[in-house]
Amino acid sequence: MAAYAIGSLTLLNADWVPEYSAHMPALAQKHGGKPLAKAAPVIIEGTPSVPETQIIIEFPSMEHAHAWYNDPAHAPLKKLRQGGAEFSMVLVNGL
Repeated sequence: MAAYAIGSLTLLNADWVPEYSAHMPALAQKHGGKPLAKAAPVIIEGTPSVPETQIIIEFPSMEHAHAWYNDPAHAPLKKLRQGGAEFSMVLVNGL
């Protein structure tokens, strides 16, 4: 069953973005990740706290998603992201 990594990001500075963007797509692809969305969310109901950007990556399974997140090559990219953005992520199983 597919699993989805859903990230919410608000930039604090963009200094880290070029290096991060140069490596993250290949790392996600290594674990079967397929980007589905990267855009500013549009509120259609309620008053949620909304990040600047919402990111959704589909993985073949929850195991693949965890392997991507825990891959040693991900550690320096996480550090870059954490130093330049407010970020949160959840993993959700597909139907």
